[in-house]
Amino acid sequence: MKTVLSWLKNYKKEAFFAPFFKLTEACFELFVPLVMADIIDRGIVDGNTRLIFGKGAVLVLLAAAGLAVAITAQYFAAKAAVGVSGSLRRRLFSRIMEMEASEVDRNGTSTLITRMTSDINQVQTGINMSLRLLLRSPIIVFGAMIMAFTIDVPSALIFCVTVPILAFVVIGITRFSIPMFSKVQKLLDKVMLSSRENLTGVRVIRAFNLQEEETESFILKNDTLKKEQIHASNFTALTNPVTFIIVNAATMLLIYKGALRVNIGAISQGQAVAILNYMSQILVELLKLTNLIVTITKSLASAQRVSSVLEKEDDGCKKAEPASADPSSGKESSFVSFDHVSLKYSQGSEEALSDISFSVEKGMSVGIIGGTGSGKSSLVNMISGMYEASEGVVRVMGEDAAHTDKVKLRDHIGMVPQKAVLFKGSIRSNMLIGNGSATDDEMKECLKKAQAWDFVSEKGGLDAEVLQNGKNFSGGQRQRLTIARALVRKPEILILDDSTSALDFLTEKNIREEIAKIKDTTVFIVSQRASSVMNADMIIVLDDGRVAGIGRHEELLKSCKVYDEIYYSQFERKGSD
Repeated sequence: MKTVLSWLKNYKKEAFFAPFFKLTEACFELFVPLVMADIIDRGIVDGNTRLIFGKGAVLVLLAAAGLAVAITAQYFAAKAAVGVSGSLRRRLFSRIMEMEASEVDRNGTSTLITRMTSDINQVQTGINMSLRLLLRSPIIVFGAMIMAFTIDVPSALIFCVTVPILAFVVIGITRFSIPMFSKVQKLLDKVMLSSRENLTGVRVIRAFNLQEEETESFILKNDTLKKEQIHASNFTALTNPVTFIIVNAATMLLIYKGALRVNIGAISQGQAVAILNYMSQILVELLKLTNLIVTITKSLASAQRVSSVLEKEDDGCKKAEPASADPSSGKESSFVSFDHVSLKYSQGSEEALSDISFSVEKGMSVGIIGGTGSGKSSLVNMISGMYEASEGVVRVMGEDAAHTDKVKLRDHIGMVPQKAVLFKGSIRSNMLIGNGSATDDEMKECLKKAQAWDFVSEKGGLDAEVLQNGKNFSGGQRQRLTIARALVRKPEILILDDSTSALDFLTEKNIREEIAKIKDTTVFIVSQRASSVMNADMIIVLDDGRVAGIGRHEELLKSCKVYDEIYYSQFERKGSD
């Protein structure tokens, strides 16, 4: 919460002037009942028309002045609220961009989206309302009570009983409603997650005819959210009727007391009306205050959720202690090495990788093969520092990846993920993501190596439009473009994470041959196709998160049963009928 409110320090002027002008408006409003009392006692009773018009003009001036300062206060409050929410949204986005993959997994994408949109909007509304009304309403309430004491002490004693009771009711309702609204926001996360999954997986859902099941699942989550919102709203809605009951009871008592005081000549009719007007002001302001409390309650719950992301450190994986290199082992000269590495995801009950050890020299090509869920992607993600080892040490270019600057580490790595990701813009803008200083000739050369130049030139060259997620390209075209984007980076380590799955064998073969011509680049090829890795200098076979075999193609066919099964499930065994 302090993290969110600290952003107000950049808007000190607005945070001061917004409540200041609102307090000025409150002062103008507190003088209105006194003017009305004067009109009744000296104007209407005495038949002084001139005084009535004169005091009427004063009321108009008070109204005009109140309107002017209210608009000014609204301007400063809106400027501060929008400024803080904008800065907060930028910082939250930067924080999300700084998160490691394990922290994004732990928080959840849908939760982060909700916090950047709905939660920050709630914070913005809370700041705006607080700057305008948080001080104004109490000042009106206590100011009206004080002004009533200046008119008649016995009648004003009713205020001393009413105000504390009202304060107790408002504070009690607020205390119980904050956890309710926090729960509502968490349920909103689940609805957001369901919506996002259905939108991104709509083709899969239709392919398996699961529309009804997914609709029922969404309705269930949405109904749960609706019920919790109704429950929270019903509880906070008690504030208005309870407030009305208390204030109206006080008003009835005040009318009775005021009538008696007028009859005995202790106060005038105008003064009795003024006291009633002050009670009415208290009623109106308390209604505003109760609505403000509901808004602030939602805002506080949202601010806590935003703060938890801004303040949270990545503690999902245990940091591996730097291990001293053993000169006799020769590992310190390896370009990439895994030394008894295990990986356990932050919310996983079992290890994704267990006791992985191997060494790779610079310029080698390494194939990583295994069944679905064997840990292939987890292994290469550790090379780029996306995930850190829970046990053991991953060394890249002789340095412990867990204690290396991730930005500097990834400057040497070109990575093509399993899912080809393109960004809205042009082919040039997507290629420049890989290397911001790349020339057009360099980009064309990489597109040719990735077997992508033919269709790129047909679509208009480097300036061809790319829609969101590359929807105007086929799956194979998207994969070739992402390979070209990685190549233009001129990486020392190139990771191809099952990045040719949508390509035909001839195109894949041509890409492999072009990549093989690149000197001094260490290539990691993740694939379920034996043909993609069989020519690699080293093949790592994974089975259920463990190394089943390491060697070259011919060696593994003889010594590794898992590799033998994978290979001959895709190629005909020689000598078979």
